[in-house]
Amino acid sequence: MKVVMEMRNQTAGSFALAGYDDIFNAGIADGERITEIPLSDLHAPEFHPFQVNDDAEMQNLVDSVKQYGVREPGLARPRADGEPGYELLAGNRRRRACELAGLTTLPVIVRELNDDDAVIAMVDSNLQQREKLLFSEKAWAYRVKMEALNHKGIKAESHSVDIITAQTGESRNQIFRLIRLTELIPALLDGVDARKIAFNPAVELSYLSRTEQTTVAKTMELYEIKPSLSQAVRMRELKRSETLTEITITKILSEAKKPPKNEPKGSVRFRKYFPPDYSQKQMDKVIVGLLSEWKARAAV
Repeated sequence: MKVVMEMRNQTAGSFALAGYDDIFNAGIADGERITEIPLSDLHAPEFHPFQVNDDAEMQNLVDSVKQYGVREPGLARPRADGEPGYELLAGNRRRRACELAGLTTLPVIVRELNDDDAVIAMVDSNLQQREKLLFSEKAWAYRVKMEALNHKGIKAESHSVDIITAQTGESRNQIFRLIRLTELIPALLDGVDARKIAFNPAVELSYLSRTEQTTVAKTMELYEIKPSLSQAVRMRELKRSETLTEITITKILSEAKKPPKNEPKGSVRFRKYFPPDYSQKQMDKVIVGLLSEWKARAAV
């Protein structure tokens, strides 16, 4: 599956967000059938925006598979260039659940699909089935589907985004803003998923170069802070005027902030003794260390 990416290294009716009946049952009467395929023969696509994690939701799926079996078949296509096995477009979580449940096969529909149709099927099936999606998953799913739609003849970007808007209920502006997140370096995109960076500041940071973003990520880790929207906007404006440097990035991110409203009253009293960029965690560490030393001396 060929997808243009920089990551860790027609009508709207024709492309509606398909439900399982559309995705899996269409064409079965024309000779397709559900086949039990060994898990070892099923391979995730080269680029798959949806994560497969061994979390609580996966355990629930494993329990369901043990009790009821796999209720919906996966969707696969033969691998390219005559490689053995199949590319599993939909069903990678079910494949993992079967593996954890001790099963050796997965029911799959094998379908001949070109790269663009494979991307669309992969995205549609996962958007349909997954209740919770990370920002990164949505961002890359929307991007690769828009690219696939463009390849299939929806040449105008505005037309392809209108199709995705109709399918998902997301506004055009939100879709474009989500796609902007694919321009973030992995460290920052992971931060968005982990809620260490808010969505709006992340969109602004996506306009910085990869080198500038790396500086942001390192400064965030060093000072244990996350950029505010105003800071991100200022950095983008400096980038536009070609005056953004590593020094200015560090200065902006390390500038003094008002203590959080929920910060303990005692710590507010001591804040004046610390550098303005110190986090509550850093202050506590110093205070506890000094008190420990005082206690040790007093005991002598």
